[in-house]
Amino acid sequence: MSVKRLLCISGEGSAHARACHGELPGWDVCVVENIAAARKVLSQQHYGVGLLLDSSDGAGDAEIERFLRQHHHTRWIGVFDAPRLDHPALRELIAAHLVDFHTRPADALRLKHSLGHAHGMATLAKTTPPHRRQASERASHIDGASRAIVRLRAHIDKIAAIDAPVLISGESGSGKELAAQELHLRSQRASGPFIAINCAAVSPALIHSELFGHERGSFTGATRDKQGLLEAASGGSIFLDEIGDLPLDLQASLLRFLQERVIYRVGGTRTIAVDARVITATHVNLPQAVAEGRFREDLYYRLSVFPIRVPPLRERKEDLPLLTDLIFNKYAAERSPQLKGVSREALLAMARYEWPGNVRELINRVRRAMVLAEQRLIMPEDLDLPSAGPICPVKEGLGSSRLSAERTAIGESLARSGNNISQAARELGVSRMTLYRLMAKHAISP
Repeated sequence: MSVKRLLCISGEGSAHARACHGELPGWDVCVVENIAAARKVLSQQHYGVGLLLDSSDGAGDAEIERFLRQHHHTRWIGVFDAPRLDHPALRELIAAHLVDFHTRPADALRLKHSLGHAHGMATLAKTTPPHRRQASERASHIDGASRAIVRLRAHIDKIAAIDAPVLISGESGSGKELAAQELHLRSQRASGPFIAINCAAVSPALIHSELFGHERGSFTGATRDKQGLLEAASGGSIFLDEIGDLPLDLQASLLRFLQERVIYRVGGTRTIAVDARVITATHVNLPQAVAEGRFREDLYYRLSVFPIRVPPLRERKEDLPLLTDLIFNKYAAERSPQLKGVSREALLAMARYEWPGNVRELINRVRRAMVLAEQRLIMPEDLDLPSAGPICPVKEGLGSSRLSAERTAIGESLARSGNNISQAARELGVSRMTLYRLMAKHAISP
């Protein structure tokens, strides 16, 4: 039988805590004196049950409320002085964040029953935060277990060790900068700087100076020498997002740097050696831009030594439950007090949606729902998604429609069963082996 774990916050020390809860055989009890210490402990390990022995006069209720919002995966029980229950703020805190509460002097037997019940609920809910499990299994910026993401991570692992330019393609919001950060962190340059710039966000008149720097007096307002971003990235990596929007004259300067590994500052006459890996990204079709004369062909081939494609969210819908959990935990401090999670109906609606804005849109919808939801679980209407039916009209042939319906049915069945293959197969009326073959056919990761 596994040991039950309890984190106890007692401002009066461990002796006072033991006097309150009595002997707890079978429990591993960790006693801390304040919220800050509890936060540090929970950042390193998980406790399914927490006991808050409150001895304040109410001055720290706001801090306690923020702490409980952040660590909502732990089942909390509180012990308070009876007069404190007359405070409206404390009553709201108890109702929103605690599974039970007691007044002093606490009945040790009743408190043990409460702790046991909280442990049982924590065990049923499997409350270890998904993002913490993910971190222990694999240190990565790119979350997901779908075949497309597993393939992307494997691709990055192979390319990271090779010190050559990388061109990342993908739709807006799909996570191209995360892929660039992953490349940098897994390379030999990980200890060096990682500098990112969005080429589309900088004025064409300023971007040359931003990238290459300038000398004092090279133009009006240049009152001192300025180091460019390429120089600042020396020893590390520079990420040029939306490279397709780089002006043609600056494309020539970037090509010269890639060939010779030296730069000229604006207004300068001496060369400066720069050792930086160039990672670029675009959401436009660069070969088409080359054909239309908007992008230099020689620069395109210099940049795309190693091309990487980040899949859109609609191609990795199996990752939606995990990504939703990660977002929910990251922004837990913003959620409405009564909100405890995401409903199965909401997950099904998310699986039907095509996510044109990709992960960025998912983050925005979930964050908004976390603030505005009025029930204990996020529902489809909180995400502004329909609860049934496809979000877009079908514009495909009969064969494509059948394949799309087949893939949707498998995805929804897996979502309803919590990715339990046997249960999903029974629901679909096929054998486990048939379901595995269908999942392989549609690139759905088990």
